[in-house]
Amino acid sequence: MTPPDALVRDHTVYSCVMGSRAFGLATRDSDTDIRGVYLAPTALYWRFEKPPTHVEGPAAEQFSWELERFCSLALRANPGVLECLHSPLVEHVDDTGRELVALRDAFLSRQAHRTFVRYAESRRKKLAADVRQHGASHWKHAMHLLRLALSCRDLLRTGRLVIDVGTHRESLLAVKRGEVPWSGVERRMDRLVAEADAAVARSPLPAEPDHARVEDFLIRARRASALGHGPGRVPA
Repeated sequence: MTPPDALVRDHTVYSCVMGSRAFGLATRDSDTDIRGVYLAPTALYWRFEKPPTHVEGPAAEQFSWELERFCSLALRANPGVLECLHSPLVEHVDDTGRELVALRDAFLSRQAHRTFVRYAESRRKKLAADVRQHGASHWKHAMHLLRLALSCRDLLRTGRLVIDVGTHRESLLAVKRGEVPWSGVERRMDRLVAEADAAVARSPLPAEPDHARVEDFLIRARRASALGHGPGRVPA
């Protein structure tokens, strides 16, 4: 079996910086989070032991998905996966990766309302429990909670996923510094969720992602690998 690190090193088609640096929220102590997509050689799937669907590392703060797993999660509107394709900080991309990025609108749909809000509400409950038990909150997580709700609202309104927070930077960093009480965070969250709920019916996004277009790309990528074309443009 090909070592997982080798899959990332030799078969990555796309990688980018995520986290605070991609969101426009970086400060001096921010980590550099790397997220990537690798295309496991098709021949590896002919064995009993299949290649991993994801790999942590080899660098610190690095995480990668195999292409099929990445596409599957993106089609289900997984927030963290969708945002990877919209990072302004691309570290590596080959022709296959460029075609993946060109497909990013095919993954977007009104399903994002459910997944983004559901994830944000789940995180909110955990933070609220922390406040009740300890009288404090993890303010960095509260900041990203609001950032995600803001991103969801704007995606539903415009049909475009923009992950840089732009003019919201300072108000979000104030939350991270603990300058906003938890009650204020909850009020902001309630407003953003309500605005996202109101945006769904009028959203320019389709009801479902374009499964057929994504599947066609994935099949061609697998075929190119099986034929030994290696990294590069996925043949039509």
